[in-house]
Amino acid sequence: MKRFYFAVVITLALAISASISLASSVTPVRASSNDGVLHSIRSMQVKNACRHNCGGSNNLSYHGGTGGVGVETGADKVYLIYWGSQWNNNDPSGEAAIQQKFFNGVGGSSWNNSVTQYCEGVATGTVTCGSSGTHATNPTGVLAGVWYDNASAAPSRPSQSQLASEAVNAAAHFGNTTASSNTTVQYVINTATGNNASGFGTQYCAWHSSTSSSSGNIAYTNMPYITDAGASCGANFVNSGSAGLTDGITIVGGHEFAETETDIFPSSGWLDGSGQENGDKCAWISSGQGASANITLSTGTFPVQSLWSNAFNSNAGGCVLSYP
Repeated sequence: MKRFYFAVVITLALAISASISLASSVTPVRASSNDGVLHSIRSMQVKNACRHNCGGSNNLSYHGGTGGVGVETGADKVYLIYWGSQWNNNDPSGEAAIQQKFFNGVGGSSWNNSVTQYCEGVATGTVTCGSSGTHATNPTGVLAGVWYDNASAAPSRPSQSQLASEAVNAAAHFGNTTASSNTTVQYVINTATGNNASGFGTQYCAWHSSTSSSSGNIAYTNMPYITDAGASCGANFVNSGSAGLTDGITIVGGHEFAETETDIFPSSGWLDGSGQENGDKCAWISSGQGASANITLSTGTFPVQSLWSNAFNSNAGGCVLSYP
């Protein structure tokens, strides 16, 4: 079974530039609405030995940020939004409960701590922050709020602009109405089973993006109902049998969470020379160094993928499940 990669989607005022990661057997592309031409940005036909450990030239570097903001600093909060009346008494895999337990425990974990090596307030092209700049944070209690926005139905196949609008609505709901209040938070827009955006399970498992609003730039994730895609988005990737059917919920959710922490307003944070973020570079490793595995948090045991660490292997870089 082919498993699908992840994506970062960038919303601009007049155009949409999307870097869409497709199946491992095809080439990810960057789509520009300016000319409608798809430009190849990276071939996925790379041997695993190089793809996951290519040395210093393969590390992430800082891309300057948006208005100086490139990573999540300070409070580092996550808000979970369950969008639409389609969620009412309709969560057959128990995804909401699993997701909330994960985010209630992941803050402060050694798994998420690798994000703290990345920073903002440094020169574009920086690879090692050291004590410079303002670093991304890994505080406990990152889950700041849950909202069931279920008074009416969400679009059955929401567009990017509709997802972005829901993120803006969420910012208002949680009282984050200033630009500064949205520089350290991310909104996860969860769609109900059978109501996911087009392309889910065939082109991507989830993606994160940002949109501009009167409340500043808003970082958000399009989080489909992951178990709808089965093995294409992580079912049984770490655990076997019925216990593994929900593996993808936290593998995919953790991927987007960590990428937003290190590239909050894509793509101006930390990326490699091919446009990949700390989650992309370590996605779907099934064995050996950096393989996906279960981690134990205060709220339970959850499968996750590894994350890219520039500092690993004497700054050669690699995929890690804990840091330092």
